[in-house]
Amino acid sequence: MRITAAAETEFLEEIFQKAGFSATDGTLLADTLVDADLRGISSHGIQRLDWYIRMVKDGTIKPQNEVKTLKETDTSLLLDANGNMGQIASALAIKSLIKKAKTTNIAMAVIRNSNHFGTAGYYSRLAAEAGLIGISTTNTRPLVVPTNAIEAFLGSNAFAFTFPADPHPFVFDGATSSVSSGKIMVLAKNQKPILGEWAIDRERNIIHDSKKAAEILSEVAFTEHQSGGGVLTLGGNREENSNYKGFGNSLVVELLTGILAQGSISADTNTGKHDFSQFFMVINPAFFGDLATLKANAEKMFERIRNLDHIPGTHIMIPGDREYRNYDHNSKHGVVIDPKTIQEITAIAEKFAIKLPQEIKE
Repeated sequence: MRITAAAETEFLEEIFQKAGFSATDGTLLADTLVDADLRGISSHGIQRLDWYIRMVKDGTIKPQNEVKTLKETDTSLLLDANGNMGQIASALAIKSLIKKAKTTNIAMAVIRNSNHFGTAGYYSRLAAEAGLIGISTTNTRPLVVPTNAIEAFLGSNAFAFTFPADPHPFVFDGATSSVSSGKIMVLAKNQKPILGEWAIDRERNIIHDSKKAAEILSEVAFTEHQSGGGVLTLGGNREENSNYKGFGNSLVVELLTGILAQGSISADTNTGKHDFSQFFMVINPAFFGDLATLKANAEKMFERIRNLDHIPGTHIMIPGDREYRNYDHNSKHGVVIDPKTIQEITAIAEKFAIKLPQEIKE
């Protein structure tokens, strides 16, 4: 099923308001999901809606709660998301940091008592659009198996970094593990195999059955029971391939989020108090030199890389290229929603007595 971004936005805004969010917050939440779908990041798009609504229902997400400012200086900010969606506190944080960094050249924020915040790149891009460098991170539920371990402990712990450039900013946005759990869930929904070496069982055997991998991740992320297995760190299954570097990357994010926020580490978010933490930093590159020159130099470097000799039938892409290409295409032709997600949003629409988005006819 393919629908327009406008239709998806209208549908999501209605759903979020029916679920108890304010109109302003509902608009923001809808924008983060539609933005992900437009960029081809379906793992963080409308397919997350069913999960969000279930968390509202069980009290994990508290739509009426307002973000609290706990501490603030000219260069720093500490927020309490107060159990509401991570997008709400995160958008407030990054917009504040953009203003601060315009004056102080660098600013950072930590958010505690938060929830899922969508894609990390959403916030870093806001900084890039303002001519600034943006860094966004979050911890998650326990999904990732450390080097030589057999059970999950770390989160997929997303990290995004943006740098202003033309024709579009440099945007690196990805999990510090081999993959986000959302991508495995999308494959499982559509009964497709895992082609890469993303997940393992208790014996650290690679799993290509997405349904089996999804079942393992559901257990480790949402229950006290740990049968073993989970997502691999960057570097794959073997220490000889330097998977300890991916392990280290995940730990860096864990320290900047759960530890710095004095909240739960990823390993403890599957039981008891559910709280994620986020970390943001904004840097003004104009402090170091003329912004136009810095952007031009960055783009020259990217063009040199794109034009390197490469394997026939392939092409070299800079992080962000694919997402902006997808954005342009999907803005014109609409976003695709998989059959399983259609079933989920149909049930949600019926529950709230809201019409489904109209399908685009070819």
